[in-house]
Amino acid sequence: MGFIELTGKTLLDVVNEGEVDLSQLHAAGVVGDSILRVNQHGEIELRTRAGWKLVGGLIGNFETRLRSITGLDWVS
Repeated sequence: MGFIELTGKTLLDVVNEGEVDLSQLHAAGVVGDSILRVNQHGEIELRTRAGWKLVGGLIGNFETRLRSITGLDWVS
């Protein structure tokens, strides 16, 4: 499955209002310089010391927003 990696700060630019519970992301440990990845299903994962941790998900037309804002494409 393909992913696009981004920082917590960039994720805030991608997320539409009401799409993701920002307090839930914060509680999971997401901060501005966090390393995250989003897969093609919209699942958001946070890079932790031990690996990747699922912390939320995007809905709607996130693919276009994500690729446009990051300038990146899906990679395996």
